[in-house]
Amino acid sequence: MARVHRRDVAEPRDVSKAWPSADGVWRNVRIAPDTCDETVTDASAIDTIVVRDDTIAWLGAESNVPPDFAAMPRHDGLGALATPGLVDCHTHLVYGGNRADEFAQRLAGASYAEIAAHGGGIVSTVRATREASEEHLFASASARLQHLLDEGVCAIEIKSGYGLDLATERKQLRVARRLGEAHGVAVRTTFLGAHAVPPEYAGRTDAYVGLVCDEMLPALVEEGFVDAVDVFCETIAFSPAQTERVFEAATRLAVPVKLHAEQLSDSGGAAIAAKYRALSADHLEHLSPEGVTALRDAGTVAVLLPGAYYVLRETRMPPVDALRAAGVPIAIATDHNPGTSPILSLLAVMHMACTLFRLTVPEMLAGVTRHAARALGLHETHGALGVGRPANFVLWDMESPAGFAYWLGPTPVNAIVRQGRIATSA
Repeated sequence: MARVHRRDVAEPRDVSKAWPSADGVWRNVRIAPDTCDETVTDASAIDTIVVRDDTIAWLGAESNVPPDFAAMPRHDGLGALATPGLVDCHTHLVYGGNRADEFAQRLAGASYAEIAAHGGGIVSTVRATREASEEHLFASASARLQHLLDEGVCAIEIKSGYGLDLATERKQLRVARRLGEAHGVAVRTTFLGAHAVPPEYAGRTDAYVGLVCDEMLPALVEEGFVDAVDVFCETIAFSPAQTERVFEAATRLAVPVKLHAEQLSDSGGAAIAAKYRALSADHLEHLSPEGVTALRDAGTVAVLLPGAYYVLRETRMPPVDALRAAGVPIAIATDHNPGTSPILSLLAVMHMACTLFRLTVPEMLAGVTRHAARALGLHETHGALGVGRPANFVLWDMESPAGFAYWLGPTPVNAIVRQGRIATSA
């Protein structure tokens, strides 16, 4: 068994219990442009955020703070740039083992097929995840999650998909729920049973899809572990027809859907996502013009994943210009997973989105705030600053949002307010 870094198996603890309340008057801040909701007409006039009962109670100029808040604690923002809490809307955070050795093999010239023939690839992660105890999965995922939280993430999606049997998929999703409770962060759980065909169903993909639709999904929904359903629609995974079977099962259970689509080829996944009004379609390097139109008409968010593009050394970019011209909302995410995107920095991915995919600074920031929140169905509570919303915001030691695209490496966080608590403060 490969040795892992000590932090990967650190003893998990409920860190959120020690955080002080953020209730008070947060003065001397600068609101990043276009990060407030529709209740705010002039964000440039705001230099104060008032938090009461874990909620944003007021936004405005310090000179106009209502008398009701006069006796509340004062927090000096020191002129920091304020943004909504960041949202990482696509991760596979809970899994056993890692595949660093396989990555080294690929660098040395081994093909994915050669690695898979020797028991590597996703099968190795499935094996390790099945063998790992729930407590080990929780401890290792907790350490990974902390890296993202330290950079201002206030909401995150966590997928299953490395169990491929009911017991292990349940274990992954239960760990995801526990992570949200222990770390005081909004976690949306996505059932990705249709991620790959498990070894015991080799050559019987339709039978496995039946297991996903008829047994696994209904049981996990009934147990309260599923916020959304995802499928990997691709030539190496599940066909459009098989994808629709899973989406039809989700629709019967009134569960929203998402889709891994058009990563390696144009399989028509975007049209399927649009047909079922998917929250998002993700990857999209091979998205066709017809697929762009379908996403636009359905209001589906396009989630771009520059980390996987970078690690896999892909050369075909998603059609950003076409998405932009059509007005399709664009989100970005880490896609953290052990095989193709072992990245635990949303800030790094924000930089990559600009340098690799040519997103503008406003597009990049929207991609990890309001559009990412919409991709998780959390747009009414996350991704924007507004009165009545839960207090999720970050104060940055940064002159303007351009710094997110410019710097690579620093974590310029002054303070993080997550779910009404001061999660960290410089």
